[in-house]
Amino acid sequence: MMSFQPKHLKQLVILSGKGGTGKTSLTAALAHLTAKSSIKCVLVDADVDAANLALVTGANPLERHNFISSKLAWIDPEKCAICNECYEVCRYNAIQKPVENFNSYKVIDLLCEGCASCFYSCPELAVKMFEQQDGQWFYSSSTYGPLFHAELFPAAENSGKLVTLIRQQAVRLAENDHGYPLIIIDGPPGIGCPVIASSTGVDLALLVAEPGVAGSHDLERISKTLDHFKIPKVLCINKSDIYPGGTKKIREFAVENQIKILGEIPFDISIPQAMTMAEPVTEFSPRSPSAVALHRLWVNLQQKLFGAET
Repeated sequence: MMSFQPKHLKQLVILSGKGGTGKTSLTAALAHLTAKSSIKCVLVDADVDAANLALVTGANPLERHNFISSKLAWIDPEKCAICNECYEVCRYNAIQKPVENFNSYKVIDLLCEGCASCFYSCPELAVKMFEQQDGQWFYSSSTYGPLFHAELFPAAENSGKLVTLIRQQAVRLAENDHGYPLIIIDGPPGIGCPVIASSTGVDLALLVAEPGVAGSHDLERISKTLDHFKIPKVLCINKSDIYPGGTKKIREFAVENQIKILGEIPFDISIPQAMTMAEPVTEFSPRSPSAVALHRLWVNLQQKLFGAET
């Protein structure tokens, strides 16, 4: 394997524009390959709605922290003058009028957005704003390096803020504690706020695309998103041999948009078998076709990320 001596911290994010393209399998394989090389990495699972990188990296939580990012209103029935101000100002229908056996306005927690309009409009100062836990985040040890991951509670908001938080923790560890030269981020699906939060400021985005109508469409979406934020990108085609026509279209898109293809991974039953065993395919079956292709991809990524520093 090529030996690199990086001088500066690099951040790599793996994205696809959709779910189910193999981002986590690929991230786990890259983590395994970095652990075998001279480059140490910090891992981040930025899919805070459905994090699963910990399952295939042998992660054990070292720290658990509450994620507090929003507030809920509460009306003190002792102070409420039933003036109707809070009800009129709320745009989310989160204020319930007095009902039998409850002579006060009341906040419906599931509808409250924490905007505090009722708090500022109440002439009796009967409304209080309380912080709400929206999730939790973890600092874990894994077989292939430190891992930061998180869980956003169902229906909770601020997924982008949670992604930013765990990325900041990863950078702090990499720069201050152990001098890790690389952060690998397993990005969330789609093109929304968590994707933007996981991509901002990275050195390189690796796009994972599958041949097919949906794969091509979502590749175009994520590519345009990264172009908007001026984030450098390269491409990997997963299951590249299952639909030659679709793979050809992806290659043509890459040429038209000047995106370099760093690797093509064939369909390989070893990948789902490795996931069943909770291992990266490069460790589970290092001589399988997919593992060989992933090794070539990692060599190309090293050159792309660190080539100028060697």
